[in-house]
Amino acid sequence: MTYLDETNDNVSEALDMKAENTVKTVFSKENVKFADRPSETPILKLVDELCKTLARENISYCHWKSNNALDRSASGENDLDLLIDRADVQRFTEILYRLDFKEARPKPDKELPGVLNYYGHDTGTGRFVHIHAHYQLILGDDASKNYRLPIEGAYLASAVQGELFKVPGIEFELIVFVIRMMLKHSTWDAMLSFHGSLSKSARQELDYLMARADRQRMQENLSQYLPFLDSAVFDRCLQSLQPGASLMSRYKAGKQLHRQLQAHARSSRLSDTCLKMWHRGLWGTRKYLLRRPTKKYLIHGGAIIALVGGDGAGKSTAVNELHGWLSKRFAAKKIHLGKPRWALSTWFIKGVLKIGRKLGLFSNRKVPAQSQGDAQSLELPGYGWFLWHVVTARDRYRTYARARRLATNGSLVICDRYPLPQIKTMDGAQTSRFLQAGKNKPLINFLIQWETKYYRHILPPDLLIVMKVDPDIAVQRRADEDADWIRGRSQEIWGLDWQDAPVQIMDAGMPQARMLAELKSLVWSRL
Repeated sequence: MTYLDETNDNVSEALDMKAENTVKTVFSKENVKFADRPSETPILKLVDELCKTLARENISYCHWKSNNALDRSASGENDLDLLIDRADVQRFTEILYRLDFKEARPKPDKELPGVLNYYGHDTGTGRFVHIHAHYQLILGDDASKNYRLPIEGAYLASAVQGELFKVPGIEFELIVFVIRMMLKHSTWDAMLSFHGSLSKSARQELDYLMARADRQRMQENLSQYLPFLDSAVFDRCLQSLQPGASLMSRYKAGKQLHRQLQAHARSSRLSDTCLKMWHRGLWGTRKYLLRRPTKKYLIHGGAIIALVGGDGAGKSTAVNELHGWLSKRFAAKKIHLGKPRWALSTWFIKGVLKIGRKLGLFSNRKVPAQSQGDAQSLELPGYGWFLWHVVTARDRYRTYARARRLATNGSLVICDRYPLPQIKTMDGAQTSRFLQAGKNKPLINFLIQWETKYYRHILPPDLLIVMKVDPDIAVQRRADEDADWIRGRSQEIWGLDWQDAPVQIMDAGMPQARMLAELKSLVWSRL
């Protein structure tokens, strides 16, 4: 008996064991329904709408891998890996934008040719739906994806409509799965970096495919669409992925597979190996040393999202929720512009002012927030009060400049509070109300102009959300604080006319869960 005959017999025996109590037939719609039926987790409304639209508009596509876990894809737990016919790319993209999907890109070292990323927001659950849109079958180690199988047309032609997704012929899927796993787990560098073994989910997928594939049809597909790939080499690869197979047998089979795929590689074996090692080191440094895991950037650019409102409106809760939600997928940063980070010089100046107040060298009284017209009735505070607000303005300016820089470079910046000219009691210029208060000393006027200059640089955010709550409700929420102070700050936001301002008004008096859900939908629709 030849090695090939022995291998084929082993594969056949494995297939027979996996397929016990199942009927071996050509891949049919009934098989698709069995695989495509979500078991426990519900189908997201957005995923359901997407699939129905793709079917209705006759888009040539399929969910091209991991079809043993379609229930997880339907519920948003897994990404949707969709292969799309190039002839339908424009119509497919139009459908995504119609459903408010947004394209995002990883850092350049993670971009792949013919593979795009789209994210949608399912309003009912608040979950993101991540679509990997593949226009080419790009395979390989996650650190390089060095090979393309130019069989997209045949792969899509084998697809049939399931209860939700279109899925490829099971034999085609098994062929591609074996090649994918070998490219990931059979090289010496993968084994040295502890990536030589299949994961539990990969083994489950292999079992699922082998139990349903027709071996003769699989061999026919190999001969017709991948004639350069020797069937004996493929069988060795399949055998080496079985439980109990040695790493050495997988390495040898993988070496033969790489040699036969070389005409379809993006770069040479040496270049690919160097690139994989470089990327693994780079990603490991980002994740474990710099604590900056790679996130994606929306192609429309970053944005500064500011939430303002009185005390008790739930700003901090909303900011934390937004940041936690967005930062799971995208480059996002949370910044407090009401209480900016102090510079070293600020620590020194404010420290001296605080000590001076305790020693009675500076006035310790609070200056109420009032309009310009009331400035004549106010007693002019001391130099220390003016200097305090100048250095606060400088810290806000520096924090704003950092936020604007991050947003310009693609990040989403969520600001807790924001300096606005309409708001007098929080976060804006405080010294300018004394500009017309009689004949000020030159130093006072200088400090006023200095503070004003900083705030002049702070332009409106890209998205401004005003959280309005009834002052009485705000007092109830902050019962442990000064009621008059809370009511005054909340009353200003409540009473302002925002009709002509470029803002989005959010009713912060509604139940928290509903308010956060509406806030996420609002933010996503404006990004």
